[in-house]
Amino acid sequence: MDKLSLIINNLEEVLTEDDLKNLIRNKNRLVHYIGFEISGLIHLGTGLMSSLKIKDFQKAGVKCHIFLADWHSYINDKLGGDLKIIKETAVKYYQEAFKVCLEQIGGNSQKLEFILGSELYHNNDLYWLTFIEISKNTTLARIQRSIDIMGRKLKEEIDFAKLCYPPMQVADIFAIGANLVHAGLDQRKAHVIARDVALKLKFKPLLDKNKKPIKPIALHHHILLGLAKPPKWPITESELKEILVELKMSKSKPESCVFIHDSKEEVESKILRAFCPPKETLFNPPLDWLVNLVLPIKKEISIKTSEGIKKYKEHDKAKILKDYQNGLIHPLDLKEVLIKNLWEILEPIHNHFKNEKFKKIIQQLEVKKHDGK
Repeated sequence: MDKLSLIINNLEEVLTEDDLKNLIRNKNRLVHYIGFEISGLIHLGTGLMSSLKIKDFQKAGVKCHIFLADWHSYINDKLGGDLKIIKETAVKYYQEAFKVCLEQIGGNSQKLEFILGSELYHNNDLYWLTFIEISKNTTLARIQRSIDIMGRKLKEEIDFAKLCYPPMQVADIFAIGANLVHAGLDQRKAHVIARDVALKLKFKPLLDKNKKPIKPIALHHHILLGLAKPPKWPITESELKEILVELKMSKSKPESCVFIHDSKEEVESKILRAFCPPKETLFNPPLDWLVNLVLPIKKEISIKTSEGIKKYKEHDKAKILKDYQNGLIHPLDLKEVLIKNLWEILEPIHNHFKNEKFKKIIQQLEVKKHDGK
């Protein structure tokens, strides 16, 4: 693949592809950023889905950064709102997890740069000037509508600090100098704000190689579904779009997601219990995981069908969906092939975290996993 194809491979949205083409055509240095709250054990969506795109970016020659958002996590009351625990988890567990996930799927963890929020902000007047400038160019109503990027609802009663979260997230982009901003579709509102204010900033604008202000390009990957049945079923495509973020894989619902170091028994148990209606492709979590995560990593899988064993390659996503919709693939056969292939990916990661040095921090996060914090 060429540079452009690698960057947009398997993305749900690019804002905008023309801007991206211009950056590449003019041979600008490509700087990537993706940020994560420090909010508990890492699941497949965070650890593997994100790494899958980082691997593509690395192949395209992009400088990749993972932003460990400890202050944002504190603002959003993660891990009991204990900033010390949040920082320790970020440095000792999150960094290690992303390195292991990226290496497992063929990326290079040595070329991955981690940025801790509290270190970026320390003695950084320019960051806070940028934060204020972004806030001056964004309405209160828009910030209130944007709090869903942190898993909050518009009508929810929140403390004022949480309104600082969206403009801080936008300021992170400009402070790092990232012209490629990457996340799941759930972070779209923050990225759109970043694009809308980009050409209005004076203190820390994003510049191309000719020192001309430009907008960051937003790259949104697929959000993996949680394994549970949606609250309303059947559901239409338009209804699904309305509540998609609520149905995504979430560590606050541990029974509906798989964590990167779950045991084989846990992986099997969760997937076998998963909602998986026959012939249904609109909302079918095991099918979603298979075609959007496992197939791009494995490149080829074999599935038992009513016409015999069939092999599907990475570009055969539509073919698998069609065969499932036509009833050629039974839900149990789908789940079994998902369990087999997913465990082959996860087993080395699971074994890595058996090390005694990770035991205490994972046990601490296990408690948070079950109380949803």
